[in-house]
Parts: sequence; structure tokens; C-alpha cells
Amino acid sequence: MITSKQIEKFNPHRLQMVEDQIRRRGISDKRVLSTMATVPRHLFVEKHQQQLSYFDGPLPIGHGQTISQPYIVAFMTDELQIEPHHTVLEIGTGCGYQSAILSMLAQNVISLEFVAKLANDAQKRLIDLGYNNIQVHNANGIDGWVENAPYDRIIGTAAPTSMPDKLIEQLAPQGRMIIPVGGSIFDQSLFIVTKNIKGKVKIKRSLGVRFVPMVG
Repeated sequence: MITSKQIEKFNPHRLQMVEDQIRRRGISDKRVLSTMATVPRHLFVEKHQQQLSYFDGPLPIGHGQTISQPYIVAFMTDELQIEPHHTVLEIGTGCGYQSAILSMLAQNVISLEFVAKLANDAQKRLIDLGYNNIQVHNANGIDGWVENAPYDRIIGTAAPTSMPDKLIEQLAPQGRMIIPVGGSIFDQSLFIVTKNIKGKVKIKRSLGVRFVPMVG
């Protein structure tokens, strides 16, 4: 059982992270800032890494995967423009940190994780922390999750080598997706995909990034 003392342990560090790494770099949406200031990032990493959990960088979480840099989590979340009635599809649950952020902004989150151990651990962690509007599935993210499609918002936290057509198909009209795409970690960019009410798709390149490859 996770206690309030465990959650509050790094409160000053979390608030400092939001000020120094996120607000000062141009993220101004109050809901995103509040959420980043609330979710206890240190409880999504191993105990020996907790002192590093609010630093400006990614951390390994095992199985060749990472928890993303706080600024990138905030930037991608901000770009999604999530509304409280939205259902969000997340590709790459990892440790569940981004899932928790999304869950505080959206009505429902469907999260897919290819590595069974990560999926099981994330589901337990999220339940223990009280994030009850997230479904975690051990599945190949490149195929999306057709059972609950279409999705108002889609976010990818691992990089396929090319734009995944099945995810675009599962994006709802007036939907928005952000995903890293690239053949190597040295040749990746975030792409923002929008679909208008008639289903017309636009794709815009954004930040250069380094994400783990999408496996599966």
C-alpha cells in the first residue's frame, strides 16, 4: 500500500521541476502544469533512482526502456490539447508515469505495452496510486487497439521507423496524435497528426527527440 507520506516525500523537488524545467521552457497550460506538479514521478522508478527522479532527463526502467524526460512528457501532453471528456490511446505504457499524467486530464486512457512484465507492473502501480481510469493491455502498440477506437487523442512514447497507418486510422475526426518517428535514436522527430471533421489528415514535424524504438 502506497502511503501519502511516500507520495509527498519529494514534493519540493517536484514543484521545482515544474518551475525550472517546464514552465520556464514555455509550457503554460494550467492543467498540464498542475498535473505535472501532482503526479509523484519518484514512485514510478526504482527506489535507488528516486533521488534522480526530478532531474532533467530520462531514466532506465529495465527491459531496454526508459521513463521520459519531464519536459518531453509535459511538451507532448501539452501538444495533445486533452479535454476532460476525451479518451486517449497511449502506445508504450512503460512504468506508467505518462499514463498517470494523461489520466488526470482525460476521461479514459487505454495504454498498450509490448513487454508483459512492464505492463503488469505498471497496472499494479497505477491501481495502488489510485489512477482508476486507465486500462493497461499487453499488446503490440503499432497495431493500436481497435476495440475502443476511434480515439480523441493518441500518444506514442516509443518510436516506430515510419508513420503508423493503423494509428492514424484509429484517430477520431477532430482528433490529434503526437508520436516520435525515426529509423534510429539519432534521426527522430516528434510528429503531430491532426484529423479534421471530414477525416482529412495533416502531419507536422515538431521537436527532434531520442526515444527507444517501438518493439513488436
